[in-house]
Amino acid sequence: MKYLVALTDPVYDPTARVSRLDSFLLQFIQDKRDLPFVHLILEISATLLPLAGLLFVPGLPGAWWWGIFAVYMFLTTFYFKGPFGLMLHCTSHRILFKKKYGRLNSYIPWVIGPLFGQTPETYFTHHMGMHHPENNLPDDESSTMFYQRDSIASFGRYLADFFLLGIPKLVRYLGRTNKVTFRHRLLRGEVAYLVTCLALAFVNLPAVLAVLVLPVLVTRAIMMLGNWSQHAFIDANDPGNCYTNSVTCINTKYNHKCWNDGYHISHHLKPAMHWTEHPAHFQKNLDQYTQQQAVVFDGIHFLHIFAFLMTRRYDLLAKNFVNLGGQYGSDAEIIAFLKSRTSRIARLAPPVSVAA
Repeated sequence: MKYLVALTDPVYDPTARVSRLDSFLLQFIQDKRDLPFVHLILEISATLLPLAGLLFVPGLPGAWWWGIFAVYMFLTTFYFKGPFGLMLHCTSHRILFKKKYGRLNSYIPWVIGPLFGQTPETYFTHHMGMHHPENNLPDDESSTMFYQRDSIASFGRYLADFFLLGIPKLVRYLGRTNKVTFRHRLLRGEVAYLVTCLALAFVNLPAVLAVLVLPVLVTRAIMMLGNWSQHAFIDANDPGNCYTNSVTCINTKYNHKCWNDGYHISHHLKPAMHWTEHPAHFQKNLDQYTQQQAVVFDGIHFLHIFAFLMTRRYDLLAKNFVNLGGQYGSDAEIIAFLKSRTSRIARLAPPVSVAA
């Protein structure tokens, strides 16, 4: 186990030097703390868009095509994927560009998003239209509650359900809850993506598979892996409590690369909180984290959590578990506690009506 030490996760530094380019870019965005997002957008646009275009060039020699494809996949899957995915997350909660430049807000989901397997509007409508309002409870179609969360077989069923039924279930949920605008945005984005893929398939099918289809398969698997890990430890007696249905990961390089995404408890508590504010919020509310027996890890992130759960290495989870308030006397106590939080929660049977 570990005990709480000083936080090393990123916070906003108002004294940081601002270049001439940054001064120019700041006029377009609503919050100066989001300037790193603009840098990331420019980097992605300068690298991935040209590479994607080259993959569609007719008659490109095979060796060149495969070489460009390898670079493209490395950048989308390993280099940019995490920062981009969490930038999309942050800008779904807090609009990036000022109203005056509002059209630019479509650039992330509609132009560069598909390069990372994010079909336009799908992430936004799922995350903002369903996941946060339902908070991993039964009406959240991506809820982890009803699965054994340290089981590979259970995760396989969870992943298969999302791939096969995720979009239809989301459409049904948005209709059932009368979220017409969300449903329209979802369907518009999905149809636009499918039509684009079909049209470009007549131009260059291998390029369509490489640029637009394969990234969707990779991204959706990773998103479900992330959601599984973020909501793996749930108190069955209080599954709607954000302190006890989410986790927090502190002091990890992942938080520097992915905009403090490890602070998932505070994110569910205050979804619109700016990403730079999470470390301070965590420190300010330590008493609540302790009283609620929140699950906090130090030095690992969600991929580690997933790997340790799938291999049932609770010893490694306990090794990185933060013993807030000294509540646990040994790693064995922590392991027993964590196992109690990963057990499948049975669905309640609907009430049976009795005829008079």
